Amino acid sequence: MPPKPTAAQRRHAALRTVLDDQLAALGEPAYNGPDRPVQVLTACAGAVLEAARRGLSPERAAVRAAVRGTLDELARRAPGHSLEVRVPPFGAVQCLEGPRHTRGTPPGVVETDPLTWLALALGDRTWEDAVAGRSVAASGVRADLAPLLPLWRGAGPGQGEVSPA
Repeated sequence: MPPKPTAAQRRHAALRTVLDDQLAALGEPAYNGPDRPVQVLTACAGAVLEAARRGLSPERAAVRAAVRGTLDELARRAPGHSLEVRVPPFGAVQCLEGPRHTRGTPPGVVETDPLTWLALALGDRTWEDAVAGRSVAASGVRADLAPLLPLWRGAGPGQGEVSPA
């Protein structure tokens, strides 16, 4: 009997499925790039943003998977509990070292919509531009994510390999 897939393997397979669904909705061939989590995640986020650029409604499952994956990456890179990053309706994470809160609203909150978040995560939009354009609501002394974004360099559409930012 084959071993049961791990939770990470199941998430990766689901991400591949929604990426291919988003690409199909764009009239593009299925993803054939590297089958590594970072590359699949950035390809999915890029495909969602491409759908929006074309004036199409991105596939909801692809948006959800890309937002959750990028939020998880942010929390992994900047662990802590002093800032809550919210991307409704798909997810929220706590990150950054500092005072820990246990009830109510944390000392710092960042909130934005899914497409703005993905554009920030991939470097298609700068933090400063998003804040100035009021696409991001940021409050608290630790609410500046500019040093952490983009999550990857070279993650834009058609840019091949990605590297940590």
